[in-house]
Amino acid sequence: MSLARNPVPRPHYVAAIDQGTTSSRCILFDEGGNIISVAQREHRQIFPKPGWVEHDAEEIWQNVRAVMSEAVTGAGIEVGQVAALGITNQRETTVLWDRATGRPVCPAVVWQDTRTDALTKALGEHESLFREKAGLPLTTYFSGPKIRWLLDAYGLRERAERGEVLFGTMDSWLLWNLTGRHVTDVTNASRTMLMNIHTLAWDDELLDVLGVPRAMLPEIRPSAEVYGHTAEGVPVASALGDQQAALFGQTCFEPGETKSTYGSGSFLVMNTGHEPVASKHGLLTTVGYQIGDGPATYALEGAIAVAGSLVQWLRDNMGLISSAAEIETLAKTVDDNGGCYFVPAFSGLFAPHWRSDARGVIAGLTGFVTKGHVARAVLEATAWQTREVVDAMNADSGLDLTNLRADGGMTANNLLMQTLSDVLAVPVIRPMVSETTALGAAYAAGLSTGYWPDLDSLRANWHKAAEWQPAIDEAAREHEYRNWKKAVARTLDWVEQ
Repeated sequence: MSLARNPVPRPHYVAAIDQGTTSSRCILFDEGGNIISVAQREHRQIFPKPGWVEHDAEEIWQNVRAVMSEAVTGAGIEVGQVAALGITNQRETTVLWDRATGRPVCPAVVWQDTRTDALTKALGEHESLFREKAGLPLTTYFSGPKIRWLLDAYGLRERAERGEVLFGTMDSWLLWNLTGRHVTDVTNASRTMLMNIHTLAWDDELLDVLGVPRAMLPEIRPSAEVYGHTAEGVPVASALGDQQAALFGQTCFEPGETKSTYGSGSFLVMNTGHEPVASKHGLLTTVGYQIGDGPATYALEGAIAVAGSLVQWLRDNMGLISSAAEIETLAKTVDDNGGCYFVPAFSGLFAPHWRSDARGVIAGLTGFVTKGHVARAVLEATAWQTREVVDAMNADSGLDLTNLRADGGMTANNLLMQTLSDVLAVPVIRPMVSETTALGAAYAAGLSTGYWPDLDSLRANWHKAAEWQPAIDEAAREHEYRNWKKAVARTLDWVEQ
């Protein structure tokens, strides 16, 4: 019998584009959720003025094309073995392009950019409207004010009203280039301040207040469905904002399940089920994901501005350590913080306080305190900031956190993981695959195309690498938390507004 007639079926893989703030990556996963290959390219960060941050959307698209090709080549496979392609992206970053030429008409304005500060302040009277309808506070973070600013600054309003100039977040820009369709997903749309969080549709009242023409907006679609096909015929089958993708990649499919990503800052996202939960404690109400024509799953999100970047500060600005990994060794030279607390409010406090007038403090200093105590206080700062957000999530949702699924670079620090478990009084779990953002996009795309049959099969793929249990008693925990709160109080009212 000729072997040629019965070739061994070639394995298939799922690809994820992870379009981030500093680089674009393409990662190939197999059926077990294991990484097969990775390709990455950085793009330029453009800073035209203080507080302004721009990207070149065309450069990003060329990089994405390159990493897609490099990931396939690097895996030693053919493009026909890619069963589906998913997208996850830096959220809120705003791209405007010409419908006819497909070229950007101005620079992309990045989520960190604060040029819309005066505009958001001028819209202050509508704060409650945005909270109620969009689930978001009125800040420079989100896309709506950025669109308005670009339309005015570049004189594009009339063309936008005619639908000649299109808006999209990074997912939309990539979907346009990959499939020719002008669409976005519910998670990215929920970060624009233009989508009604209850109806999952663009809202005329919000559009009117922000002065954004409906004709320029993409169609809102679920996070997981086949949007179209690439030129090579690969189904493009998911799009999720990066933090939502990490929630999905951590398989947080049940209400109360929560993930926390620890990078330079930290993002906590809690699944709250099929109804949006309005926050009374300084969190964002957002869409977690929507699979096909099923109902949307909502989430609460809390952002901590300074986490891993405080370790970098200790290394680069203070010279107390020579590498980030050394912080654990230094902190372990002592048994506790020696009464010292470090609140890293370098640019104010984020969730749940939202105090831009706060600045950093080290409190409780005595002659007893050594650099070991300071190192421990640095790690504890991330844990206590997490505790404040978790308390807000529990209060808003009426759900109690049962464990925390942690990912991101800082999870390599075992002392931090133990400290987190101690201050939260719940187990902290680190998964085998740390690339949970890309994995979430891959999972959603594989679900859309039948590569994975259901959520249970994704859950079966999730394996923990390590788990930490609380090792201090309630009295010690509450005593330390009281001291932390005293230190936080001392950061406030520093900047004279």
